[in-house]
Amino acid sequence: MSSGRLGASAAVLLGLVGTVIGGLALARPASRLGTGSGSLGAVLALAMGLIGMALGGLVVATSDSGIGTGNGRGGAYVALAVGLAGVVLGGLALLRARRTGRLVG
Repeated sequence: MSSGRLGASAAVLLGLVGTVIGGLALARPASRLGTGSGSLGAVLALAMGLIGMALGGLVVATSDSGIGTGNGRGGAYVALAVGLAGVVLGGLALLRARRTGRLVG
């Protein structure tokens, strides 16, 4: 397993965690990860999505060949898409928290 594949896999995992947490924050606003507890889930989804996108972008920028060569470029593109979904869901949950006035801090 090359460092590119490892980096892309980690980026996909971070983006996926951000997407799941962002979805939970939108679906269950009164839960621990939702907007009921000071938008912890929204901020966590934003952070995980951004980190996943940054790591995926780093793998794309440093890979020296195309998709299917084993350097992780395909996984990095997937990480960019999944990370973007996490950022969007986290942003929507954060907007909902601000709109309902449940933002703590």
